[in-house]
Amino acid sequence: MYNKIAFLFPGQNSQIIGMGKDLADEFPEVRELFRGLDDICEKPMSKLCFEGPNGELILTVNQQPAITAVNLACLKVLNMKGVKASISAGHSLGEFAALVSAGVLTEYDALRIVKKRGELMHRESLTHPGVMAAVMKLSIEKVSKIVEKAREKGVLAVANHNSAEQIVITGESAPMEYALSLVKEEKGKAVPLKVSGAWHCALMKGAVTEFREYMEGIKFQKPSSTVLFNATASVENDPEKIKDIMANQLTSPVRWYDIILRMVEEKVDAMVDVGPQKQMMGLVGRIVPEGSDIKISSVEGVQSLNEFISMNV
Repeated sequence: MYNKIAFLFPGQNSQIIGMGKDLADEFPEVRELFRGLDDICEKPMSKLCFEGPNGELILTVNQQPAITAVNLACLKVLNMKGVKASISAGHSLGEFAALVSAGVLTEYDALRIVKKRGELMHRESLTHPGVMAAVMKLSIEKVSKIVEKAREKGVLAVANHNSAEQIVITGESAPMEYALSLVKEEKGKAVPLKVSGAWHCALMKGAVTEFREYMEGIKFQKPSSTVLFNATASVENDPEKIKDIMANQLTSPVRWYDIILRMVEEKVDAMVDVGPQKQMMGLVGRIVPEGSDIKISSVEGVQSLNEFISMNV
């Protein structure tokens, strides 16, 4: 049995048609959660998760509540089986499910918040269009220097520090084009990402104040277990400061690499990717030191839930 478990929740682009359906078929509590999702979004979001079409599911305004609902469904069934996290973290959007895991937010408040977040980010992406790219084979130090140099041509930032040599950059097209030419000069590799906006940079700043004001009307509790936040890779227990962190996350980098290293330092003995597509497993596998005894698992449906429970008895 695992003594110290970390839950990791995926963010945008982890969606897949059919996600959450087997859990909803199996558990009435999950069906109730998806009914709540439909009510909050005022449209049949559960059907979109289960059946698509993909063209609608990938829209930011739909992706954010849809993925969060599936993350929360996976969390719910784990908790129902008696599995709780000592530490939680979520990748960007996934951070809201981590707050539910730690008792900061209720499920339905988290869904309300991410619905608003998706709407605001979509609005800003239309007003301030931008692009994102994944950079491989270069250190964070080298990529940061490239970004700094390219900023002379416009808005550019590090969006995600996903692993030692996978860093996502974000911003306007002109500085991005220049930055990618510098990446090539440094013998790095870059892959443009299929996204609808330049997340985690100053192009999103128009949403920050309104998002913070929206969260002011929602009750945040003090965490009952540890949450490691994207922007700081550290803890925060003050509910009002957590609201600030979650609003500023829109323009701040995701320090995923530092978060996973912190979990290793905290001596967790299992990390569980809680949500669709096993994306967090892939990232974590590149960070956890070779030879580590930490068990890396995923729970995205009934089969993976049963497999994890059988290992944790």
